[in-house]
Amino acid sequence: MITFRLALTAAALALSCSVALAQDYTAGPLKIEQPWTRATPAGAKVAGGYVAVTNTGATPDRLLGGSSEIAGKVEIHEMAVNNGVMTMRGLPEGVELKPGAKLELKPGGYHIMFMDLKRQLKEGEKVKGTLTFEKAGPVPVEFSVQSVGARAPAEAHKH
Repeated sequence: MITFRLALTAAALALSCSVALAQDYTAGPLKIEQPWTRATPAGAKVAGGYVAVTNTGATPDRLLGGSSEIAGKVEIHEMAVNNGVMTMRGLPEGVELKPGAKLELKPGGYHIMFMDLKRQLKEGEKVKGTLTFEKAGPVPVEFSVQSVGARAPAEAHKH
C-alpha cells in the first residue's frame, strides 16, 4: 500500500513538473513553443529572444515583432554568415510562417531582438512579452530567462 501511494505521489509530482515547465501558447492555427531569452550582464542594452512557431493552418501568417515589459523596442532580426562574414539585420517585414511549417527562432538565425533594455535579465526569472502576428494579432507570452551562454531552453536538455 505504501509503495502504491509513493508511486502515485511520484507520478503526480512528475506530471505537475512537466505542466509547470511547458510554455506553449496557441493563437488560432499558430502553436508557439517555449519562448526564452538569455540572462544579460549589467548595463546590456540588447538581448535575443527565441521561440518555435508552427503554423497548423492552410494560409501563411507573418511574425512582425512584438513588445515586452523589459524593452523599449522589439524587432525580428536575422543572423547569417555571408562569404565568411557574420551579419545581423532587422527584418521590418518580419518573417513568414508558411502553412504546415515550423519556424524556429534560435541563436545564429532568425531571432527576436529586445532593444533598449530597461533592466538586467536574471537567470530563472520570467519576463512578459507580446508577439505580434499579421493575421493572428498580438499574443501574450512569457519568456523564460536561461543562463548567459544557453543555446536552447533548459527544458530541451532533458533526457
